[in-house]
Amino acid sequence: MNDTEFMRTAVEESKKGDWPYGAVIAKDGAIVVLGFNTVTRDREPTAHAEVNVIREALKDTPDLSLKGYTLYNSSESCPLCTGVAIWAGVSLIVFGNLIQQLIDVGQPQINASSQALMIIAFIDVELMGGILAAEALKVLQDWSQ
Repeated sequence: MNDTEFMRTAVEESKKGDWPYGAVIAKDGAIVVLGFNTVTRDREPTAHAEVNVIREALKDTPDLSLKGYTLYNSSESCPLCTGVAIWAGVSLIVFGNLIQQLIDVGQPQINASSQALMIIAFIDVELMGGILAAEALKVLQDWSQ
């Protein structure tokens, strides 16, 4: 699979969640874990898509590190999820639309970009945004109506 295929899977996962966010953890061209936001059903404010997949992926990593793994998110991660990705040691985060685009369509967000947090992070995590952004944004817009 390639970045577009992984991102398409994350966008499809976003349609299943309590809020329209989906995520995939991949390594060596294969999906390791996929998931979506379960905040409402779990009654857990940290059950964001990214946190859910990171938790699941770490169950099979004895050193609690996702170095060498890629996290695909339908939308740019909020500060909580970016922080969790940093603490988990994810090597690359690939996302669709930006935090500002989420705000523009009425999604409640903390207005802090992943890039801003990476500047002050203690490890280097590569970011790549804009992959299938229009598709991810359409899911958000449809959900918001």
